[in-house]
Amino acid sequence: MLAILLHAHLPFVRHPEHAHFLEEDWLFEAITESYLPLTSMLYRLAEEGVPFRIAMTVTPTLGAMLRDPLLLARYDASLERLIAFAESEARRLSGAGAEAARFSLLRLFRMRQWWNEIGRDIPGALAGLQQHGLELVACAATHGFLPLMALRGSVKAQIAHGVSAHRAMFGCEPAGFWLPECAFSPGLDECLAEQGIRWTALDSHGLMRAHPSPRNAVWNPVFMPSGVAAFGRDRESARQVWNAADGFPGHADYREFYRDAGWDAPLESARPFLPDGVRKFTGLKLHRITGREEKDYYNRAAAMRTAEAHAEQFVAGCAARIAELRDCLDAPPVIFAPFDAELFGHWWFEGPEWLEMVLRKCSAAQRVPLTSPAAYLAEHDTHQIVEPVASSWGDGGHWGVWLDPVNAWIYPDLHAAERTVARIARDARRSGGVLQAKERALRQLVRELFLAQSSDWAFLMKAGTAREYSERRVRGHLANVAALAWQIDSGLIDERVLVQLEKSTPFLPAPDWRQFAQN
Repeated sequence: MLAILLHAHLPFVRHPEHAHFLEEDWLFEAITESYLPLTSMLYRLAEEGVPFRIAMTVTPTLGAMLRDPLLLARYDASLERLIAFAESEARRLSGAGAEAARFSLLRLFRMRQWWNEIGRDIPGALAGLQQHGLELVACAATHGFLPLMALRGSVKAQIAHGVSAHRAMFGCEPAGFWLPECAFSPGLDECLAEQGIRWTALDSHGLMRAHPSPRNAVWNPVFMPSGVAAFGRDRESARQVWNAADGFPGHADYREFYRDAGWDAPLESARPFLPDGVRKFTGLKLHRITGREEKDYYNRAAAMRTAEAHAEQFVAGCAARIAELRDCLDAPPVIFAPFDAELFGHWWFEGPEWLEMVLRKCSAAQRVPLTSPAAYLAEHDTHQIVEPVASSWGDGGHWGVWLDPVNAWIYPDLHAAERTVARIARDARRSGGVLQAKERALRQLVRELFLAQSSDWAFLMKAGTAREYSERRVRGHLANVAALAWQIDSGLIDERVLVQLEKSTPFLPAPDWRQFAQN
């Protein structure tokens, strides 16, 4: 059986104080290139009666942005600029360049039509797919790196608020919970169990080094002492889909991510479609990877032929491994394949089409039965009990990406902020009734801590992309924690400042600060 999970996540980025803000493009590009193609593909399968099972997360930060009126309006404007730019390039270019631009233009037209058909509500569209085979999975409130938090109360609060945000977004209780960055440390499963979670995911070595050793390796889930099941990530599917050197996305026929018309087009042609007239990545990409310094223009037909071959290779490989394992295990083997959702469409442009081909091929004559973790456990509920070890899906398999000399400076301050929030929460609980202004300040205090804890900031610092922005975000949220803590302690709450903070972070409408008092 094959269980694919798509992890859809972006950090909360919203800057109403600027007419255009570069980092908001992360959301706009992901909507056009990943979320709309993926939802459209799944609905097409459902409407055609093609049976499928797949799991997907939408983190609370992403879900909040996908329903934020300001960001939705800005996305609409961004999409219209991109369509106009594609029209301009289709007129300016000739031959293969014009053909690539026309393809991009028609695709953008289809995405805009689908965006309007689903009422500009991607979470709502995903919720409607639950009856067709989609399992929706919860995640932590702001994708905080849970093993590196100082207080168990912080971990519990991130998990509890993630579950409640999932419930509010999709109207259902989650069976599964994606640990941010697939990062596990012993005891986290107990926090998941407290929220009624039935399963989570671990990287392969976190499971393979468990005590005792899992007798079925990663091909069957295990139960942890808390009763929460753990599915181990399949290394071969990860290599095929993730690996930049020899994985599928690096094929010469596929669209080149790093060549963008915002940089390629003459400035006088591109300027009308660039906010503030400054060159940047626009999402209009007209070249294929090619394999040479001089890139050829994108050939859609060739790319689809290659995607078909790669889908066949993937499914045939899964079928062969399942056949080999079938008689060796206590339960039917399951290949658990989790990926970032943004890989499909954004980083690997043909990814949604490849995934559709995989799902269709698996469903045809049940070549490779599809499942989701919850569905698998419903059918096979007896598994070995083990205690996994600390791990993540980051480079090296542990926590080095998020705990590196370039970003380690954030943790003493984050830990101090955790302790401050916990102390203030305990004081407020002991004092009994809380006035409205103080209640609002306590809730904003939690929001600021949560937003500072996002694992994205440490990752981006390590990666060297958006480093200054990430440092500024961490420092800014921590400064807000300190300022709000002083106001709450002194009883001098500045409602003008509080209103500004609330307006700038319309996220988690009613965070429960009392959870921090339970340390």
